[in-house]
Amino acid sequence: MPIATPEVYAEMLDRAKANEFAYPAINVTSSETLNAALRGFAEAESDGIIQISTGGAEFASGTKVKDMVTGAVALAEFAHVVAAKYPVNIALHTDHCPKDKLDGYVRPLIAISQERVDKGGNPLFQSHMWDGSAVPLDENLQIASELLDLSAKAKLVLEIEVGVVGGEEDGVDNEINDKLYTTPEDYLKTVEALGAGEKGRYLLAATFGNVHGVYKPGNVKLRPEILKQGQDVAAEKLGLAAGSKPFDLVFHGGSGSLLEEIHEAVSYGVIKMNIDTDTQYAFTRPIAAHMFSNYDGVLKIDGEVGNKKAYDPRSYLKAAEQAMAARIASACEHLKSSGRMIAG
Repeated sequence: MPIATPEVYAEMLDRAKANEFAYPAINVTSSETLNAALRGFAEAESDGIIQISTGGAEFASGTKVKDMVTGAVALAEFAHVVAAKYPVNIALHTDHCPKDKLDGYVRPLIAISQERVDKGGNPLFQSHMWDGSAVPLDENLQIASELLDLSAKAKLVLEIEVGVVGGEEDGVDNEINDKLYTTPEDYLKTVEALGAGEKGRYLLAATFGNVHGVYKPGNVKLRPEILKQGQDVAAEKLGLAAGSKPFDLVFHGGSGSLLEEIHEAVSYGVIKMNIDTDTQYAFTRPIAAHMFSNYDGVLKIDGEVGNKKAYDPRSYLKAAEQAMAARIASACEHLKSSGRMIAG
């Protein structure tokens, strides 16, 4: 299938909401990790989301170039070519973008998609994230409103964050404190500023104790009921029936979460869950095993020549791709998207 059109992406999100499942959103930094994500979704028979952070995009452009837009466009164009060979629908997304990087990342990418749409084509990406968690809420929502207008015109979906995800990702380090929990007032201000879809579709990364990074099960103090609370206050504000879920919610920082907590969050309207830490480890683990097992082949010890088959990058990157794909397929099972691809 080709990369999802705006219409197919909307159908993906609607199906997840209606059937209480969520899509794994997999961070990639290279063509190899992108291939792993495509394979994982295909093997799970799940549509999915592939995303690129600011740091991932800069890395993808090369250590000499170090340009976020260049890297993001390169990976997106690669995805448009390769994804067409897979039976699943894939949406392309950009992850956490703070205020100081908007002009060097999200805004130029929106402009590129607008140019494509103006010529009768589809946008390059399907959605972008504005991470305003580090600025006051009113400023966060003011910027979000401006970006939502630009996104809607370019047939894009905007993701915003209200509240703070703890831990560290791409150099953004947040303390673990009460700000990890989005309040009822935060939800109401979001609806007042951005509406309920009539101004453009947006995804809301509300926080309920989420933390980026590596944590053992039980160490992350999640409170999924905060998501239900937000849906309830927004539904009342909008005059919707009790039990309605006006927000399309995103689950950030899922590493270390208990499966029952994940399922509870999905039942409250989470339709996208970001996965990065776990897939990074899944990718790297077989590479480490290869190096330890073939140390005398990958290194020219005592003046020997080594073993070309051992240090050929393909020998260990194939194993890395397969392992990361297996972890993604497992995530699809956990989020109940397996076997639910639109094409199937």
